[in-house]
Amino acid sequence: MRADAQRNHERLVLAAREVLRESGAQCSLEEVARRAGVGIGTLYRRFPTRLSLLEAVYREDVDALGQQTERLIESQEPWAALEQWVWVLLDYAATKRALFSELVDAVGRDSELLTHSRQAVNDAATAVLKNAQSAGVARKDVEPSDLLRLVGGCTMMGELDEAQQHRVVSIVLAGIRTA
Repeated sequence: MRADAQRNHERLVLAAREVLRESGAQCSLEEVARRAGVGIGTLYRRFPTRLSLLEAVYREDVDALGQQTERLIESQEPWAALEQWVWVLLDYAATKRALFSELVDAVGRDSELLTHSRQAVNDAATAVLKNAQSAGVARKDVEPSDLLRLVGGCTMMGELDEAQQHRVVSIVLAGIRTA
């Protein structure tokens, strides 16, 4: 891909992520193009359908979650890595909520994209939890699926003010941490 085409691709995905967060999956593609600083024709050349743009955002974000998990494990103490990862996952989930149902409707729950995404999220949860368990700072009886359900539950509570969100997440983390 030419350098200018790569820049346009990156700007379009970034703009789409922002607009999706604000407006949901039915966001205006014209608004995405405007924020990316490109014309609507450029958007359609890079992403011929709305679905192709949504898939690009989804795939890029799930891959970034895996990369962030690796960086946290390498650069932080095990408990700090787990705590920070929970917040990264919550942020990830905020964007994905808008996309998920539209993608499921369009490509199916068992599509390659959603199968890849589930596996990447499970792998990230497993890595960060096992790291904390090996260090003795997370309960050994907690499974990666438990962690994902607990954090996933935090994303389903609707709009919380920041203080309540921090309280709820700290209660979840306290339940995972060893005494």
